[in-house]
Amino acid sequence: MNEKERPEANLIIDVIAGISAAGGLLFGYDTGIISAALLQIAPQFHLGIGGQQIVTSAIIAGALLGCLGAAPLSDRGGRRRTVMLAATVFIIGTAMASLAGSVWMLTLARFVLGLAVGAASQIVPLYISELAPARRRGRLVGMFQLAVVSGVLVSFIVGYLLRHDSWRVMFGLGAIPAVILLLGMAFLPNSPRWLAMRGDFEGARVVLRRVRGNHHVAERELQDIIDAHDRQAPWSELAKPWVRPALVASIGIGLLCQLSGINAVLYYAPTIFSGAGFGEGSALLTSVAVGVAMIVATLFGSWAVEAIGRRTLMLWMLPGASVALFILASLFHAGQPTGLQAWAMVASLLAYAILNVGSLSVTIWIVGAEIYPLSVRGKGMSLVAASHWGADLLISLTTLSMVQAFGAGGTFMLFGVVNALAFLFVLRYVPETRGRSLEEIEASLRDGTFVR
Repeated sequence: MNEKERPEANLIIDVIAGISAAGGLLFGYDTGIISAALLQIAPQFHLGIGGQQIVTSAIIAGALLGCLGAAPLSDRGGRRRTVMLAATVFIIGTAMASLAGSVWMLTLARFVLGLAVGAASQIVPLYISELAPARRRGRLVGMFQLAVVSGVLVSFIVGYLLRHDSWRVMFGLGAIPAVILLLGMAFLPNSPRWLAMRGDFEGARVVLRRVRGNHHVAERELQDIIDAHDRQAPWSELAKPWVRPALVASIGIGLLCQLSGINAVLYYAPTIFSGAGFGEGSALLTSVAVGVAMIVATLFGSWAVEAIGRRTLMLWMLPGASVALFILASLFHAGQPTGLQAWAMVASLLAYAILNVGSLSVTIWIVGAEIYPLSVRGKGMSLVAASHWGADLLISLTTLSMVQAFGAGGTFMLFGVVNALAFLFVLRYVPETRGRSLEEIEASLRDGTFVR
């Protein structure tokens, strides 16, 4: 086994990715639980459409700031410590939300939770990608998205089971994975690439030997890191022409991941479907079905990013997502759902969730974490997360207003058009990165062959 990682090293990497991905579980749970909690919060605090959108969007506003603030923290203090800080903020925000006595305190609590969610979305995929071997990087970083959709599914199930109980319990349960993340990260190693960026090549060597289980493989990878080594660069480095293709590809995916409508479904599906004639219980069960569909899509996508590639996966699935939304829009235009029409609406929604999540939502964190040069990788990933949360903020603040203005059919039609545009964007600007080391991807940026 001179040129391969030993099984025990693969197990170490799996444990590292698994514990780190608990940040994704929190991400999914805290963003998803509002869909069920809102059905209780709105009447208790007498919230109209604007108030519901503000409470929902507070976590997104916090995430936008959190992902930008995580970049300098992760570059200075390390990826691991930043994840631990995010876990601590998760715990604080959860306690505030479960004890909130007014709508403004609840909004503030969700903003604090958003700081942690944003930091986790920036740093966890980055941390995993810098530790994972190239041949498994896509699948391991994909565990983060799997954890996100698992958190969403858990939130939908909890919301359904506690639909007659207090929304405070729904929020309070989020403390459990936060404690697991905080304690688990205390035992994990630093990123070898972060250590190298700080000039600690010996520390990077120790970590690489541990997570590769083979000294020859570790030494060769360390040499590649040293050859491509460049100390931490300022934000202005991202504006340089040679980095720009990475910026366009990753931020484009970050924006389109949200503008294509998936979080509109996560946040407001129960509200939209109950308004269309579904009972409250049926609307909540529809969200649970969406959560299951997202799990299936993420499992498939996590396999497919290594089997067929990141770019190919998106090109195969996005046209189907667009068609599913056009069908859903036409069914809403047909009027009050009855019998077969109601089942067709749910089927179209599930098809869209599978095709969209299995492509854009799986690849956003993988592509974002692997295409930037080491000197600005943390900052670049912050911009990816910021584009994601910025678009998410727009969606969360406008979805119910769009449904009120254009109807559910018109809203889903618009999202269908965005999915079609996402296909064209990937076709033109996103390269294939499957099986390439981080240093090889950086070299393609420098020599101008990145997009080709």
